[in-house]
Order: sequence, then structure tokens, then C-alpha cells
Amino acid sequence: MVKTILGVLSLLVLLSCSTAVKKNTAQPDMMETNKKNLGKLIALYPKPMTVVGAEVNGKANWLVVGHTGVIGHDRILVSMSKSHYTNQGIKKTKRLSVNLVSREMLPKADYVGSVSGAAVDKSEVFAYHIGEYGTPVIDASPLTMECEVADIYETDGFDNFICAIVNTYAASDMLDNDGKLDYTKLKPVLFEFPTYSYLATGEVIGKCLNLDKQPGMCAKEPMTADGIVRLSKIEVYPQYLDEYMRYATEVGEISLRTEPGVL
Repeated sequence: MVKTILGVLSLLVLLSCSTAVKKNTAQPDMMETNKKNLGKLIALYPKPMTVVGAEVNGKANWLVVGHTGVIGHDRILVSMSKSHYTNQGIKKTKRLSVNLVSREMLPKADYVGSVSGAAVDKSEVFAYHIGEYGTPVIDASPLTMECEVADIYETDGFDNFICAIVNTYAASDMLDNDGKLDYTKLKPVLFEFPTYSYLATGEVIGKCLNLDKQPGMCAKEPMTADGIVRLSKIEVYPQYLDEYMRYATEVGEISLRTEPGVL
């Protein structure tokens, strides 16, 4: 009787082990994940919003471009629909400027993306000067790169300009004490394609490849026993509420980042 029970138990153990091995070697059940398959969606957003400048038929022309990228450490890609008027000038001169968009210049940047240079003279929309490499450079842009077109990679409906950076110009107040770009000051406008929305950049939350050694710049110690809580009551006219909330958010972020002890 005992031998029979042990035999049955041994069989159950073997069956259990066999089932486990079979399950581990099978393809994982993708339906168990809580992620939803969105299909062939390009989701590498948001991207920096830019205005591309080029000379077309003897005049400066501007086009807002949201599809740019980095290729290695010495090339960038600027992707533009073949239908754009600006492409003609870029193909002829093999030059263009890439101007990052600030909040202040966003309305004009949005405008140059809504009308074609073939129908409207956009040369005077932005105050500009000609850079050392001969491209139009927007004065109001916090950062501009003059580029030489090294190659053009064509895809269905698009000219993809592969560019080498020739010159980079940055506003002096966008630099840190070492003369390097400070993106917490630069804060370029971002573009999110699926909903055609503009976004703002966020705070620095840590140093790349160093998160275990150095906390994010907004990480703070808990409030001390003698800490102070300040409450402010501000009355805002209804028509200015949205504008006030934008500035209040920005001021709060700056306080956290730059004022010691602020929680």
C-alpha cells in the first residue's frame, strides 16, 4: 500500500516537472501583458520643435519642422515632405539652418508651418541675419545650427536631408558658467505628432549613467523642524487664469531648481 502511494506521488511529481519544463520552453503568452498593441505607430515623441531656414529663389524662407534626429555624433537628419517649397532651395544650395523654437517665437513658428512659401513671402516673418556659412539665422532663436547637406535619403513622399553641423550659435544667457549649453535655461518647445500639440521641456531629474551616485537636482531632504510653510492667496481675473497658471508652474519649477532649501 505504501509502495503504491509513493509510486503515485512520484508519478505526479514527474508529471508536474514535465509540465513546468514544457511551459518554460513555449512562447510567452503575450496576452498576459498589460500593454496595448498600438500597431505600427511611431512613438518617439515629443521632439524638439525647429524652424528650418534656407535661401529659396534669392530670398530667405522659413518652415517649421518637427521631424529631426541625430545620426551618430557628427550628423543630424531633417525630414521634410517633398511638397514643401523650402526643399527646392536646400537641394540647390546644399545649406540650411536649424533654429530651435522658444516659447516667445512659437506663434510665428506655427504660422510659417501653416502657409507655403510658394504662395506667401515669409522672408520677413523673423528678424534674422546671414550666418558665417551663408544660411539665414533667426535672431530670436536661443540656438541655431548652420548645416551642410551631406546626402539626401529619399523615402515615399519625403526628402530626408542628412546634414553635417558647420556652426552652432547660442544666446549667451543659455550657457552655464563654463560656457556650455544649459538646457534648463534653453527649454526648447517640443512637438508631439499624434495630437499635434506643443509641450514644454521638464526639469533635470538625474545625471545619465550616474543615477546611483548623484540625486536629481530637485531631490531634497525632508523639511526640518524649524521649516516654514508659506501659503499665498492670489486673485486672478478669469480671462488671465490660463496664462497665470502657466507662469505659476514655471516659477515653481525655477524655485525648486535654483533656490536652496525650497521644497
